[in-house]
Amino acid sequence: MTWWVILLEALAFAAIFTAVVFLTYRGDKKYSAAGIHNYPPDIQEEYFKTHERVNVSAGSKSVILAKSFGILLFTGILLVCALLAGAGTFRQGFFLAFGLMAWIGAYDTFFMDWVLFANLPMFRLQGTEHMDEAYHQKWFHLKGMLFPGLVFALIPAALVGLLVAAIR
Repeated sequence: MTWWVILLEALAFAAIFTAVVFLTYRGDKKYSAAGIHNYPPDIQEEYFKTHERVNVSAGSKSVILAKSFGILLFTGILLVCALLAGAGTFRQGFFLAFGLMAWIGAYDTFFMDWVLFANLPMFRLQGTEHMDEAYHQKWFHLKGMLFPGLVFALIPAALVGLLVAAIR
């Protein structure tokens, strides 16, 4: 596998991920259960004081559908990345996909969550605009990246590994 191809893929994956996040949090989309699910609990509670409460638990139908869509989207993107990088075995496909998922988890946490989410008004839920400290909860986002984030990353990585083994 070629390292410079993998580096370009990591940058492209970050750009695609950023575009998906910005599209997901435009307008009323951020007020869906799957969107609100990603906010810290104290922000959710403040929001639900003035808005209709919806089920934002990890087991809710909308959250499961959103996460399932994410798995399929990431698997497709990562399969293309693995094939372009020259992965030829399950192991190569799996580790490339897992490495890119770990990269995107770090990018999401350290840049998207800690910088953009914490500071851009477009990510603030109505009625929580005053909660600057709650939007800057670094530990909440770091925990989410480590668990369940890295565990979640195993799913598309395994699917990519299986698909690479089947294709090659």
